[in-house]
Amino acid sequence: MALLVAVAALTVVYRAVNRVPSETLAPDERVYEILVEGGCLSCHSADPEIPFYAKLPVAGKVIMKDIDSGYRAYDIEKFMADVKAGVEPSAVDLAKVEKVILDGRMPMAKYYLVHWGSQITPEKRQIVLDWVLNERVAMYGADVPEHRAGEPVRPIDATLEYDPAKAALGFELFHDTRLSVDNTVSCATCHALETAGVDNHRYSNGVGGQVGGVNAPTVYNAVYNFVQFWDGRAVTLADQAAGPPLNPIEMASPSFDHIIAKLQADKNFARAFQAVYPDGLTQANITDAIEQFERTLVTPDSRFDKWLLGDDQAITAEELQGYELFKQYDCATCHVGHNLGGQSYELMGLRRHYFADRGEELTVEDYGRFKETQLERDRHRFKVPGLRNIEHTWPYYHDGTRETLEDAVYDMGLYQSGVELTDEEVNLMVQFLLTLTGEYQGVPLTNPNDRSLLHGHDH
Repeated sequence: MALLVAVAALTVVYRAVNRVPSETLAPDERVYEILVEGGCLSCHSADPEIPFYAKLPVAGKVIMKDIDSGYRAYDIEKFMADVKAGVEPSAVDLAKVEKVILDGRMPMAKYYLVHWGSQITPEKRQIVLDWVLNERVAMYGADVPEHRAGEPVRPIDATLEYDPAKAALGFELFHDTRLSVDNTVSCATCHALETAGVDNHRYSNGVGGQVGGVNAPTVYNAVYNFVQFWDGRAVTLADQAAGPPLNPIEMASPSFDHIIAKLQADKNFARAFQAVYPDGLTQANITDAIEQFERTLVTPDSRFDKWLLGDDQAITAEELQGYELFKQYDCATCHVGHNLGGQSYELMGLRRHYFADRGEELTVEDYGRFKETQLERDRHRFKVPGLRNIEHTWPYYHDGTRETLEDAVYDMGLYQSGVELTDEEVNLMVQFLLTLTGEYQGVPLTNPNDRSLLHGHDH
């Protein structure tokens, strides 16, 4: 009898401390309260509140390891601030929070056994998941049918707004070798439209045969990236377009004045340019024209987009299995949105030390975002690449070390998700990735450089 009374008392206490936030609160406020009580900020923030028992010899070591691991994986502070302020959170934050709630991974059992009120009960879970869905619908609008609205990715827009006259000039400038010091290299040299916006080299060649130190990403769908370059040093496409012409390895022009003088000498081009830009040839106008052109480089109508838009027959059962695995193994917590990526910086080697295993000396490019911020947490963090048209944009990773999709997928599982994917799982996920190839100007994207993607490697 005494045991029954004790259990009943504990049940009452448990329910009391794990109460559901009041329905009188706004949805944002309810979610914020759940995540605060869940102790998310205890591990996923730069300045966590260290509990008193962290000073104990054995427990303290475990706790500090959890805190360090949690913060390396995800900094939740901005998300919490956005939720508290009722500001639209990022697509990546929504996906990360949704996934741990779906999996029941957070908070850890050893945390809520001490902090009883932190456990995500079924009622709390549903509140958060409903809120994520509503936020996602508000973020993207009614662009997919209701039964696809909860997906973390979205179809590519058929077209984006741009100025046709400026884009036409941008097309010419994109292919103009006069942006380089010796008139040998253009933007298209490394980002050829006919080869899926890349050159399929590990590192690209600049003027005088110089070789760069980072793999050239595709220009297709780059408009969806929240920043440009692997290290995020350019915010807009125009900012990005200003970099390579002056880069000593890429185009090596001494200044934009030097470039402008060459273009100005072409009377027909200068006249056409001034008809669109009344103040004529300037760095700002040149890079704006290139940005306007790059806004046309979207590739809608992939088979996966058709599935997202409600066509259940657009992809096979195996390809759908691959997508489910893609979500199961956390790939869709970073590769989100229209471009399946390009929305956050993530640590390369989250679950296993990629650079130690690579067997090559570190280069300055391997430091990623750290190059720009000098913040230790940013070391080896890179802008997540988009996965659209991925079958044509090999080699993969910032360092171009993976030649095939099979190898890239297997190693992403190992280094980012901490799982050793089976050959069957790799094959299914690659099949899904092949559905992401879209169309440019109504024609399916291809690449004459393509090679066999699967080699039946035995991992």
